[in-house]
Amino acid sequence: MMSSDEPGTTPFHSVQASFSKFQRQYQQTLDRWTPHVFQRWLATLFLLALFMLRIVLSQGWYIVCYGLAIYLLNLLLAFLQPKFDPSLEDDLLADEIEEGGDQSVPVLPSQRDDEFRPFVRRLPEWQFWLSATRATLVSLFCTVSEVFDVPVYWPILVVYFCVLFALTMRRQIQHMIKYKYIPFDIGRKARYGGSK
Repeated sequence: MMSSDEPGTTPFHSVQASFSKFQRQYQQTLDRWTPHVFQRWLATLFLLALFMLRIVLSQGWYIVCYGLAIYLLNLLLAFLQPKFDPSLEDDLLADEIEEGGDQSVPVLPSQRDDEFRPFVRRLPEWQFWLSATRATLVSLFCTVSEVFDVPVYWPILVVYFCVLFALTMRRQIQHMIKYKYIPFDIGRKARYGGSK
């Protein structure tokens, strides 16, 4: 006779255990890939090249390609932006002054240049890579089905994407110049404890 106290006796528990095992293996694989930045991005570029080859040779699925391009542009913008946007901080400070905020609370530091602030991205590199790779794989999967092959005049999509890219990058560069930040590590890296 079966006891109801035994765990894992129902089909639901076996499916849940299998799903849990799959999640652990997936996370272990991702953890192994984490330190290999160059190889990860090379694999993603290969997937993008494969996707573009599929689009060019089949002469279809332009709307899927456009959707992927817009999504990747959105990821790139989030990657280039700081987590704590200085323009939002300025707006909040101006709103507080207009509303007659508490002036007795001292604000440290007194000037922006007094304190070192490291650049913290709104979207970390790992999340950028993972989201871009997943989106590319989903887009490749969408090119298998004829449902997503919507007939569109593709030159309009290309021109619209180029204009959108140019305008958003121009705005982002102006923001970087105005608030004096560079989202990339430029220069010599400091090495500690190693031989010269």
